[in-house]
Amino acid sequence: MTALDASLGGPCWWLPVLLVLGSGRIPGVTGETHYQPGDPVMLYVNKVGPYHNPQETYHYYQLPVCSPEKIRHKSLSLGEVLDGDRMAESMYQIRFRENVEKRTLCQMRLTFAQVERLRQAIEELYYFEFVVDDLPIRGFVGYMEESGFLPHSHKIGLWTHLDFHLEFHGDRIVFANVSVRDVKPHSLDVVRPEEPLDLTHTYSVHWSETSAERRGDRHHGDDGGFFPRTLEIHWLSIINSMVLVFLLVGFVAVILMRVLRNDLARYNLDEEPNSGSSTDDFDQGDNGWKIIHTDVFRFPPCRGLLCAVLGVGAQFLALGTGIIVMALLGMFNVHRHGAINSAAILLYALTCCISGYVSSHFYRQIGGERWVWNIILTTSLFSVPFFLTWSVVNSVHWANGSTQALPATTILLLLTVWLLVGFPLTVIGGIFGKNNATPFDAPCRTKNIAREIPPQPWYKSTVVHMTIGGFLPFRYLYFPPPGP
Repeated sequence: MTALDASLGGPCWWLPVLLVLGSGRIPGVTGETHYQPGDPVMLYVNKVGPYHNPQETYHYYQLPVCSPEKIRHKSLSLGEVLDGDRMAESMYQIRFRENVEKRTLCQMRLTFAQVERLRQAIEELYYFEFVVDDLPIRGFVGYMEESGFLPHSHKIGLWTHLDFHLEFHGDRIVFANVSVRDVKPHSLDVVRPEEPLDLTHTYSVHWSETSAERRGDRHHGDDGGFFPRTLEIHWLSIINSMVLVFLLVGFVAVILMRVLRNDLARYNLDEEPNSGSSTDDFDQGDNGWKIIHTDVFRFPPCRGLLCAVLGVGAQFLALGTGIIVMALLGMFNVHRHGAINSAAILLYALTCCISGYVSSHFYRQIGGERWVWNIILTTSLFSVPFFLTWSVVNSVHWANGSTQALPATTILLLLTVWLLVGFPLTVIGGIFGKNNATPFDAPCRTKNIAREIPPQPWYKSTVVHMTIGGFLPFRYLYFPPPGP
């Protein structure tokens, strides 16, 4: 971190470097390995978890499966750790362009408790994920069949043979898959508690050449259609929604500005010394918010909280825009785990200067004097509640042995990034925003005494408005309309 600390006071040449490293993709480098015939190809085992809950994952070697005597883990990036990856070397021996037919992986003798562990995993539709040359390979741990109501048939089997299919173009691997076609599962229904279960795990490897030069040309997406379509990111739908929102906001803003321009000009007539009209005369034909037009731009009592919310919102707007632009420019490699996670962490730290600048600038405009406390509130408005919530969730994952629980070293790294990059940039942005602030110029005059607002009925209360306003987005997110 010495070079990073030294560069904080110098030119910002390190910003694009961090963005490139966070995206997981360096221009000109594809991340693919070039092989010669017969070169060993390392296959890493990664994680297992329920098919219908991909966020609940565990290390593959937590199941009673074939594992080496000494488990060696792969060095992972920050994004891969945040994604729950825990890659380790496997016992599969694969060589480039060399086919293998039913080679023995290992022989195991399972106790009744280990068999029950496998049965439970199969009943919960556990899937496994392997990684070969940054290509994910996914398949189910076992087979379950349920049929009939009375009598009820319940069959559970374990896949003891895996058939790997790998496709290459020249000296590169462009596609990898695993199948259990024409393989009979080993039944786990007739296991007795007093008898151990003997299993022999085998595997086959089949290579084939393909005309696809790039991995994206072979299959769309990085999972080969393994997960349901509802779990995939539809970038076109996101862009379409954003364009629609921007157009609607623009139309509404144009209409409001044309209407408000005339109203504001009329309300400012009473500021002229020779004007014979008064504000009370204008109020006769007004209704709604126009009655309190002299109180619209009155500074709120919790001005620090308002400015902090405004600054954090501007930061997340810049963060989301940056991620979408980087994705459209192709800076994210879909076959590199955690690329978006790494970019989001670095972009959040780098955009902290935006939140500090916007918050401090507006805080000084509306007459705020405690700008130091405003910066502290801005930098902790999101990070502190998020850290407390994440601590509870991470503790639950840690207690259940899930790979979603972050290691202590990763936690220290994230705290270091926030303390050495995020917080200083917030302070620097706040100082620039405070120094560049100008007095707030309201479109119309504000009275010294606030106008009394009569009590409103219950259906016009803040709680009702928040409930009705959040119902439509909640309904659309959790109960989306059926696709075509």
